[in-house]
Amino acid sequence: MGNFRGHALPGAFFIIMGIWWTTKCVLKYACKKHKQTSYLGAKALFCRIEILEGIILVGMALTGMLGEQFFLGGPHLTLYDYKEGQWIELLRWHHFTMYFFFGLLGVTNILCFTVSSLPVSLTKLMLSNALFVEAFIFYNHTHGREMLDIFVHQLLVLAIFLAGLIAFMELLIRTNITVELLRTSFVFLQGSWFWQIGFVLYPPSGGPAWDSVDHDNIMFLTMCFCWHYALTFIIIGVLYAFVTWLVKSRLKRFCPSEVGLLKSADREQESEEEM
Repeated sequence: MGNFRGHALPGAFFIIMGIWWTTKCVLKYACKKHKQTSYLGAKALFCRIEILEGIILVGMALTGMLGEQFFLGGPHLTLYDYKEGQWIELLRWHHFTMYFFFGLLGVTNILCFTVSSLPVSLTKLMLSNALFVEAFIFYNHTHGREMLDIFVHQLLVLAIFLAGLIAFMELLIRTNITVELLRTSFVFLQGSWFWQIGFVLYPPSGGPAWDSVDHDNIMFLTMCFCWHYALTFIIIGVLYAFVTWLVKSRLKRFCPSEVGLLKSADREQESEEEM
C-alpha cells in the first residue's frame, strides 16, 4: 500500500462490495414487498448469490494477500530475518492480515449457505470481525509518521469502526433495511477514502505530495471527508431508485393486474408496522 495503486486496490474492493451489498439489500427488500409474485422461488436464487459472493470475496482477498507478499519487494512469506535480527516488511504483513480476515468472511459465506447446520447470522459476525480487525490494524499503522498521514488514516479508522459496529448491531436486531444501508454507506466511505488517501500521499500525476504540516490541508480534508460521506448517500439513493424501479417494471410486464393489489397490500403492511 505504499503507493497510489496500493490504496486504489482496496479502495476499489470496498466500493465494489458497497455497490453489491446495497444492490442485494434493496433487491431483497423489494422482492419481499412483492413476494406474491417476484419473491416466489427467489430464496434459492439468493442462496446461490451468497455463495457466489463468498467466492468473489475469497478471490479478492487472495489477490490482495499475494500482491502484498510477492510483488514489488514483498516479504515472500518471511516474517523475521534471523541474520539481521529484524522484522521484515511489517506494514505489508498488516495489509496481508486485513485481507486474510476478509478471506475468512468469504469462506464463512460459502459454508453458511452450503451447510444447513450453520446459522446464517455467522456471516454478520465474521463481517464485523473483519472490519474491527481492519480498524485495529490501521489505528496502529501510522506511528512515527507525519501529521497529515496520521490524520487521513484516523478518518479511515473512524469509517471502518462505524461499519464494523453497525455490522455487529445487525446480529442483535431484526433485519432492517435502514441499518443495512447505513452499514453499506460506511463501506462506500472507506472505499472512496482509500482513493483520497492515495491522491493526498501519492499523487498519481507524479507531483509532490500534500504539505504534511499545513493545518489548512487538515481543515480541507475534514470537510472533504464529509463530502465523501454525502456522495455515498447519493450513490445509495440512485441504486435504491434503480433497483426498485426494475422490480416494479418487471411486475408490470409479467403481471400488470396484480400491481395495484400489491401496492394496496404494501400500504396496509406499512401502516401496521408504523402502529
